[in-house]
This record gives sequence, C-alpha cells and structure tokens, in this order.
Amino acid sequence: MHVQDSRWSSAVASGATMSAVSGGRPDGTRTTPLRVDAQRNLEHVLRAAREVFGELGYGAPMEDVARRARVGVGTVYRRFPSKDVLVRRIAEEETSRLTEQARAALGQEDEPWSALSRFLRTSVASGAGRLLPPQVLRVGVAEERGLPEHARLPQQRTQPAGELRLVSEERAEDDGGAAELLDVVGQLVERARAAGELRADVSVSDVLLVIATAAPSLPDAAQQAAASARLLDILLEGLRSRPS
Repeated sequence: MHVQDSRWSSAVASGATMSAVSGGRPDGTRTTPLRVDAQRNLEHVLRAAREVFGELGYGAPMEDVARRARVGVGTVYRRFPSKDVLVRRIAEEETSRLTEQARAALGQEDEPWSALSRFLRTSVASGAGRLLPPQVLRVGVAEERGLPEHARLPQQRTQPAGELRLVSEERAEDDGGAAELLDVVGQLVERARAAGELRADVSVSDVLLVIATAAPSLPDAAQQAAASARLLDILLEGLRSRPS
C-alpha cells in the first residue's frame, strides 16, 4: 500500500481552475449530465484507477491508468484535471466503502469481537487495504500524536521524491469522510476492548494497519485471497486479549 505526497490544497486549487474551464467541479464531478460515451469512459477510468493504484500504489502515473482504461491520457485529464484530483476521488470512495463496512458490522453483530473481526475480514476481502486513503492515515496520526512511537500508524511503502507522503502535522479541513470512518472504527475498537476481548494497547491505527498489511498484491487472485485470509487469521490472534 502506498501513501502519496499530499499537497491537497494546491492540487485542488489547480483542479478548480481547470474544472471551471471544462465545466466540472474540482472533485471531478460535473454540474451537467455526461453523454453515454463520456459516462462509459469515466467508469472505465475509475475502475482502472482502482486497479492500478491498488497494485502499484498512489504513486502510479496517470499514463498507467489511461492504458488500463484503454483511453488516451488526455481523456483522463479532461475528467480529472490533475492526478491528485483522481487520487482524492478514489480515496474518498474507499473511505465511504470502509465506513459502510464498519457501520454494518457495528449494527449487525451483537458480540463485540465478532463485529470487529467481521469488519476486518470484509475490508481485507474487498482489497480495501491496498487503497487505504491518505486522509485516513493523516488524521489517524494527528489524532494519536500523544501515543508512543510503536503505537502509531507507520508510514507505508516508500514513494519516490515528489510523490504523496504521510502528513502528520496538520489536519485537512476537508478530510474526505476520514473522521467519520475513524469514529465508527473507534466504536468497534472500544466495544471489543470494554468486553475484554481486545488487547488494551490496540488502537484504531493498529486496526487500520491490519487492513493494510493483510491485503498483499499478488499476481494470482486465488493465491492472493488465500494469503490474505491466512495472514488475517494470524493478525487477529495477535489483536485478541488472552486471559492472564
């Protein structure tokens, strides 16, 4: 999993200027309906972006996204005026999906440990860890600034200079739904801890790290699913509280 150089504010400001020219919004949405072919291209680009970023991280170039979508790179840039705008779109969609998964586990499982483990299994099976949003990592670190070093969410796979990187010193005004995700996951963590089923030193960041760690990107889908399931079983055992 990769974390990119954020610089969201400058990227979004740039995107806003270019979107004004193309009739769209800074986040890649439009104020008018798309033609059928344009809508189809958008769906191809978004699907390709999820695949490419999931395999290579958010540091992957736009050309790779265009190639996977089988469209020209100009088509990608017409819809997403900068790479950071596309990254934000994918990250926000992933944040929303993770939040829904966490909320479903919280509302449908009576047992605290079952709720937490269900959320982790669902998230890992969906490949969420390979697209864990930079906003979640940034806010997670900011929220837990007082924790000892070993309890904080570490920076993930290193990116080349100039790519998005973990920012821990400031919280973005628009966190793309990250605060809501952290709140729901925090409820899962607190319930399991209060029930004595989760180790007392496990934090929300640790849970997010499990999602990221248990979602390796392997070329064979069956091998990847088996590896993820096996690794998650091991990690869940490490999270669970044991009678003294």
